Amino acid sequence: MSTRFRCAGCGNRTRFDVVSSRRTRAFWHFTLGGERSIDEEEVLADVVESVMCRWCGKTSSIEVIEDEAVPEGFGAEPAPHETAAPV
Repeated sequence: MSTRFRCAGCGNRTRFDVVSSRRTRAFWHFTLGGERSIDEEEVLADVVESVMCRWCGKTSSIEVIEDEAVPEGFGAEPAPHETAAPV
């Protein structure tokens, strides 16, 4: 189960400014022209330093909550309506 943020001040659960530090190990691939692409990247450490609510600007009322389970089929395309063949 993953976690997410919630602002206890205004109830926001979707918009936050997050400052974090990340330490990675990456395989950098350079073309002969000097352009770099990252082919593989492994996150070794990821530390969230601060979180601010984008709606009300508070930083002291941010809660870390468990992500709610999304019901199976939620957001999926509805099944086509089947009609019974005449008997």
